[in-house]
Amino acid sequence: MDDLYLINSMWIIIGAILVIFMQGGFILLEAGSIRMKNAGHVSGKTIFSFGISSLVFWAVGYGFIFGDNGNFFAGMSNFFFSGTEVEGSSYSASAFFIFQLAFAGISLAIAFGGFAERAKLSVYLVFAVLFSALVYPVVAHWIWGGGWLAEHGKQDFAGSTVVHLTGAMAALSATILLKPRIGKYNANGTANNLSGHNQVYSALGVLILFIGWFGFNAGSTLGVEDGFFAFVALNTALAAAAGAISALLISWVVLGKSDIPTMLNGTLAGLVAITASCAFVEVWASVVIGFIAGIMVFYSARFFEKRKIDDPIFALSVHGLAGVWGTLSTGLFATPELATVGQAGLFYGGGFTQLTVQAMGVFISAAYAFGMSFIILLIMKKVLNGLRVTEEEELIGLDMSEHGSYGYPEAFTNNNKIKGLETVVPYKTETSQLVND
Repeated sequence: MDDLYLINSMWIIIGAILVIFMQGGFILLEAGSIRMKNAGHVSGKTIFSFGISSLVFWAVGYGFIFGDNGNFFAGMSNFFFSGTEVEGSSYSASAFFIFQLAFAGISLAIAFGGFAERAKLSVYLVFAVLFSALVYPVVAHWIWGGGWLAEHGKQDFAGSTVVHLTGAMAALSATILLKPRIGKYNANGTANNLSGHNQVYSALGVLILFIGWFGFNAGSTLGVEDGFFAFVALNTALAAAAGAISALLISWVVLGKSDIPTMLNGTLAGLVAITASCAFVEVWASVVIGFIAGIMVFYSARFFEKRKIDDPIFALSVHGLAGVWGTLSTGLFATPELATVGQAGLFYGGGFTQLTVQAMGVFISAAYAFGMSFIILLIMKKVLNGLRVTEEEELIGLDMSEHGSYGYPEAFTNNNKIKGLETVVPYKTETSQLVND
């Protein structure tokens, strides 16, 4: 066991810790982006869903992605991963497993953005198992595990498609089947702004995610020997910065005010977009990729809202559309020197070959993730007698209806009795916005 093996293994574990800590960023971002009555539920849900995804990934997910004796669709070995080391490897197999486990948990966290403020707790539990076993591992195998898209040279260094687009498509299937939250839309189709309760939480959550992304992208180098991880980190930081600025500016120009949630979403969109291309493009291109992503996320959120797709956490815009753009961007900006996978992009003499591969990968991966998630949720809807809590439970808030206590107990006075529980229906103004869906 040489020093390089130990250093590489330590670097991968550090990357895994940073990615796992991103779950804390999701807790703060999601809790801050929804209403107070659901904050405790969202926070707790993030922890237990990561626990479920970890166990499922250990049992079958890792094997479906990286297992031997597989085919173009999935791997077929290494189930119930034992920690056996691979002879001749430059890093620990156990370290690599933990790193990949962390990625699977992030994709599930993204998917659950489409469930926010209206799904039953049982739906989270069952979907976490099935998504972690049947949806995420299949797409990951196609691109990272030697599957058919890998054979075509699909470029996705750290997961704009594998992690982010896969999770976003699951979120889209959920929000379509669950339908909008009570009070989101009026009878004439206009939307009400159901604002999140704490922008400070949301901002801190984004900062934590920003820091964790260095493990996400730079950690995906899986080694430190040539120092390339620092170049990947540089591209990551600049894309995030550009996304934050462009989103802030576009909201200021269009709305007349600089919108904080838009700026936060722009930061994340820049990070999502550069995730695929961070190892394949020059520094100036990372700024362009992030800048465009910040503008796209602003218009994407407005697009979905007008079509009555209620996405409280903006998963479809931040992780979906930005994931598509980030994946396609390598087909434009990948350089011959950096394209260790696939070919150079259109702007570097590679023609449309790589761009076509990227587009094919985006389309088929998105279709599979959406279609499989939709089928799973449709079956669950029948078996579990619906996906959504009752209207009364939704008005009370999932903190109380699903867990029996509020995340902010001091904020509510005990002046109503509902189903034997002394509690208040928060935000009484919602009742004036109710419409028949």
